[in-house]
Amino acid sequence: MRASPRLCGLPPVWGPGTRLLVLGSFPSVASLQAGQYYAHPRNHFWAILGTLWALPLVQWPYERRLQALLDHGLGLWDVYAECEREGSLDSAIRAPRLNDLSGLRQHCSALQAVAHNGGESWRCARYTRALGVPVERLPSSSPANASWSLARKVAAWGAVLMRHEVPVRWVPPAPAVLHDAGALAGAPVPDALVPTHPDGRDAGVDSAPGALAPLHGGPGEGQG
Repeated sequence: MRASPRLCGLPPVWGPGTRLLVLGSFPSVASLQAGQYYAHPRNHFWAILGTLWALPLVQWPYERRLQALLDHGLGLWDVYAECEREGSLDSAIRAPRLNDLSGLRQHCSALQAVAHNGGESWRCARYTRALGVPVERLPSSSPANASWSLARKVAAWGAVLMRHEVPVRWVPPAPAVLHDAGALAGAPVPDALVPTHPDGRDAGVDSAPGALAPLHGGPGEGQG
């Protein structure tokens, strides 16, 4: 059997004013080829933030989009530094190695919260909880997350951004919709989803970044 390629992720996007850090799982094939976060044209990431900030982010050059993130106090990274994977689905990730999540506050001194984009990223929430800041779960912006409409994703992401003082120019929907959209935030991580060492031991929140046992997202989830 042919081995899956060993892939390396993208560098983080953050600055001294980063208050909320969004963590994905690992860049898609399109993102790795472009050297850009969420480069797949059907991923909703840039459309979500463009709606919340009333900015045409999807039409802007990539560097200008990144500057908009920093201007709004938002940072961007992934939980995995590298992995083996065929295609772009999270379910295809094998032998992932964590980024240095324990050192985030050394790079983001103004950090107030961390938000995990999608279920695969959320499985590493015990590492980010060790930072002592609120940790949120966001519905995946991936096009494979077809059960969530763009409008519903905007509502969920908007609720999280507002909760952590990231400015938005967006009128929230009715409270009942916001409650439904924010229901993922703070959900517990099942024990079966906790990353482990290759020998089966619980990796634990204090473990140094390193190789992890295979972790899989939902069958349709992937990054952009």
